[in-house]
Amino acid sequence: MRLMSQFGRFWYDFVVGDDWTLAVAVVALLGITAAMAHAGRVAWPILPLGVAAILFASVWRARRAPH
Repeated sequence: MRLMSQFGRFWYDFVVGDDWTLAVAVVALLGITAAMAHAGRVAWPILPLGVAAILFASVWRARRAPH
């Protein structure tokens, strides 16, 4: 059981890391991309543009945070 707990903690730390909002945004982006592809729409530009927007927002937020 301890091994399972450590395995879960590793994946939580690997996926979520320091900022849970980034993980949620990426999961939402993947869901939107999958829904668009399932609907027969062009979905490939959503993921790279979304990741670029998330990265920009993350850097902007970190830049404005007090140190």
